[in-house]
Amino acid sequence: MSTTNEQNLMRYNKFGTTNFDISKVTLGTMTWGKQNTEAEGHAQMDYAVERGINAFDTAELYAIPSKPETWGKTESIIGTWFRATGKRKDIFLASKVAGPAEFAKHIRNGNLGFSPSQIDEALGQSLDRLQTDYLDLYQLHWPERKVNFFGKRGVQSIKNDQWEDNFLDILTKMDSLIKAGTIKHWGVSNETPWGLMRILQLADANGLPRPVSIQNPYSLLSRGFEVGLAEVCLRENIAGFPYSPLGMGRLTGKYLDGTARPGARLNIFPQYTRYGNDNALAATEAYAAVAKKHGLNMTQMSLAFVNDQDFNHSNIFGATSLDQLKTNIDSVDLMLTDEVLNDLEEVQKQWPNPSV
Repeated sequence: MSTTNEQNLMRYNKFGTTNFDISKVTLGTMTWGKQNTEAEGHAQMDYAVERGINAFDTAELYAIPSKPETWGKTESIIGTWFRATGKRKDIFLASKVAGPAEFAKHIRNGNLGFSPSQIDEALGQSLDRLQTDYLDLYQLHWPERKVNFFGKRGVQSIKNDQWEDNFLDILTKMDSLIKAGTIKHWGVSNETPWGLMRILQLADANGLPRPVSIQNPYSLLSRGFEVGLAEVCLRENIAGFPYSPLGMGRLTGKYLDGTARPGARLNIFPQYTRYGNDNALAATEAYAAVAKKHGLNMTQMSLAFVNDQDFNHSNIFGATSLDQLKTNIDSVDLMLTDEVLNDLEEVQKQWPNPSV
């Protein structure tokens, strides 16, 4: 085991084509307003900033699971923290606009999508809740078209897909928002190689601002990003901004050894089965064995694997307690040895991408 230093110092790097030096890890916020109270969210932000984190990621959809009574609460909690601390200028703030989806119809009375008017409505409401007049990064939460996101393995057909290519309209809208100063950059989330390259092609052909980042799932249980998207990021200087690096907590090992609290996410939300299929559980046990073999904390090993992929510019993780948050942040000091990485690859060979 080797570490970057002995003082738990944060590491930073340029975020894609922006000029922002972003912390190697970003504070995810989706539990605030459901699993966490406002006071707990504020305490997490205080601690994260103390440890050198300078980026928060949220969405109009949050808290998760999104319900009529909880959507937008996470942004509001961040907003009251900004008002209390005056630290808005110190934070790279990212949020997202929801696309059309059955599970999100309670948001904005179901007026979901990426038309200019829908983006204006969503952004205006987010800024109000966040108590700010700009976002550093505004992201499309998922595509409007029929596509393989949220654990789907592929799209075998696009028959009956009602979507019409509106990427140029989106690019034009993002350009106007950037010029108006209400956003500084924009990005995509849960996007595919085709979608990202199509957007980049249109942006370049029309002199419009490219997306600077892509926020997709990436973890030891979900390495599908490497098949296509990683190369796009590396060759086009798009910032990988991965979420769910611990597979909804599976890769902490707490569901294996029985240490998960009754209030842990997968105990209270059993509907989230993406990381709980037989292959994912078998792979998780094998990764736990790798951590034990090398004397590593499984959580930190799993996060360190994500932290230091060249295509990832900042790794988004959340926590429901300050102890969890400390453990997660400490992962920035861990540099995995070749021996550890080789053992992780052996597990991947046996159970490749069980959660896509």
